[in-house]
Amino acid sequence: MEGNFGAQHQHRPSNKSPVGNQAGQRRRQQAVQIGKERREAVVRAKRLRRGDEIQNGEFTGSHDFHMEGDVSGTRDLEEKTLKAVQGLKEAAGATGKDAPRKKIEALRQVRGLLSSNASPPLSVAVQAGVVPVLVDCLAFGSSEEQLLEAAWSLTNIASGEHDLTRAVLPALPMLISHLGDKSSVAVAEQCAWAIGNVAGEGEEMRDILLSQGVLRPLARLMTSSSPSLARTASWAMSNLIKGPSPRAASDLMKTEGMPQVLVGQMMKGDDELLVELAWVMVYLTSMSDAHSGILVSVGLLTVLVNKLATSDSSALLTPILRCLGNIVAGDNAKTDAVLTAGGDVPGGIVGALARCLDMGHRNMQKEAAWAVSNIAAGSMLHKRMVFQGGAIPSLLHLLATAAFDVRKEAAYALGNVCVAPKAKGKEVEPIVEHLTVLVDRGCIPGFLALVKSPDMEAARLGLQFLELVMRGLPGGQGPKVVEKEDGIAAMEVLQFHENDELRLMANALIDKYFGEDYGLEEEYGSDVVDMMRNSEESSEYPPWRQGGVVHG
Repeated sequence: MEGNFGAQHQHRPSNKSPVGNQAGQRRRQQAVQIGKERREAVVRAKRLRRGDEIQNGEFTGSHDFHMEGDVSGTRDLEEKTLKAVQGLKEAAGATGKDAPRKKIEALRQVRGLLSSNASPPLSVAVQAGVVPVLVDCLAFGSSEEQLLEAAWSLTNIASGEHDLTRAVLPALPMLISHLGDKSSVAVAEQCAWAIGNVAGEGEEMRDILLSQGVLRPLARLMTSSSPSLARTASWAMSNLIKGPSPRAASDLMKTEGMPQVLVGQMMKGDDELLVELAWVMVYLTSMSDAHSGILVSVGLLTVLVNKLATSDSSALLTPILRCLGNIVAGDNAKTDAVLTAGGDVPGGIVGALARCLDMGHRNMQKEAAWAVSNIAAGSMLHKRMVFQGGAIPSLLHLLATAAFDVRKEAAYALGNVCVAPKAKGKEVEPIVEHLTVLVDRGCIPGFLALVKSPDMEAARLGLQFLELVMRGLPGGQGPKVVEKEDGIAAMEVLQFHENDELRLMANALIDKYFGEDYGLEEEYGSDVVDMMRNSEESSEYPPWRQGGVVHG
C-alpha cells in the first residue's frame, strides 16, 4: 500500500512514515477483538442450545446467544436442578436391568433444566458436581442417546462465564474423541458445539484445545455432507483460530488440501454454512498476508465478490466485507486481484462496496468504508477507481450523518482518495482534482466535527485533512475555505490540548496559514505586504502593525 492518509491508524500506514507492517498489525488486532464485534453481527462467540428436537440425525431447533443482563433462574428452578443432579449421580451408580434407562432419564432431566431458558442454572449444577458425572457418561461404548444428552449439558455449561467454561476442561479429551468418524452426526455435532463454546472463552482455552489435538478432527467435520454438522464445525473452528496467536490458523492452512476444500465448500454451501466459513476466512486472512495469497490463488475472491454484489444478508455481508478488507490491506497485487475479480459485477468492486455503504446497517457501513479506505490507500489507479466508482457520494453522506465510528472510517477513505502515493523521503502530495471535488461537495464540516471530537485519533485525522486542504487547493484558496467554515476556531480549541501531538499540530497550522501575514494582501494590497516582508528593521512586526506611527 503506497499512499495513505491519517497518521498512526494501523490498518493504513501513516502518511508521514514509510510503509511498514501496520496494516497486518491492524488486521491481527481486529481479529483479537472480533468476538465482541460479532455480537453486532448477530453471531456470538458462545451458543446455548435450547430444548430443540433431532430429526433424521440433525438438529431442528435454534440456539441462543448469551447476553449480558439476563435475569437469573428462579429459586424453584435451582432446587429442581439440585434434585436432578443428585438423581443423576444415583442413576449413574445404579446397576440392574433398568439402570441404562434410568440414567438416560436422569440425563434428560438435567439437560432439560440446563436448557430451560436464556439463563439456566448452570452454576448450581456445576457446584452440585454434575461435570464429573457427565464426563463418565461420555465413555466409549455408551449409547448414542446417552452421549448426546451428556454432551448437550456440557455444551450449555461451557456457554457460561469463565469459571463455568473452565469446569468443562476435564471433558475435553472425550469430547474431542467423539469428533471421530465412528460417531453419529448428532453426537459429533454436539461435541463440536461444546468445543466451540470452550474455544470462544479465550486464548488460554484455545491453547488447551490445540494441545489436545482438536484441530484436525474438527477440520474434517467442516467438510461433512451434513449441512448442520458442517455449519457447527465451521463456527467452532472460527472460534479456535481467532488468535491472537497465529498458530491455529497456520496449522489449518498447512493441512493438506485444506485451502482448496474450504473454498470449495463456500462455493457449494448454503448461506448459513457460508456465514460460518466466511468467519473462518476472516481469521485466516487477518493472521497472514501469505494466507491471503494462498486463498486468493484457489478462488476465494470469486465467491466473496459474488456474494458481496448480490446478498442482502447482514450476517453474511459482515464477514465478507471484513475478509475483503483484510485482503486489500495487503500489497497492491492483492488489491489488483480483488478489483479484477469484481470486473464482471455491475459497478465493479467499488460499486458493490458502495451498495453496502448505502444499506443503513451500521456495522456493514463501517466494514465497507474500511475496505474502501484500504483500496484507496494503494496505487494511483486504485485511488482513481474509488473516486470514479460511485463510492464518494455515499462516503460524504456517512461523514456528515453516520454514527461516530462509521464517520471516522468514511473520513479515512475520503482522505486516502485525496493523497498521491507517497514517495520515499518526501511529503505526501495532494491529488488536487480529487481534493477540490470533495471540498466543493461540502466535506469540510465533517472533518471539522472530527477535529472537535474528544477522540484523539479522529482529531488528528481532521487536522491532517485541513492541512491537506490549506496546502493543496489551487490559488491559495485553502485557508479561506477553512476560515469560512470556522476552521480557525476549531483548531484554536486544540492549541492548549493536553496531548502534545495535537497541540503542536494545531499551533503549527494556525501559525503557518493564519499568521501575521494572513489577510494583509486583501486588506492593504501587495505593496504593503512586500514592504513588510522585505523590512530590514529589527522589530518582528513593522511599526504600523504595532500601533505606532508610520513616518513618511
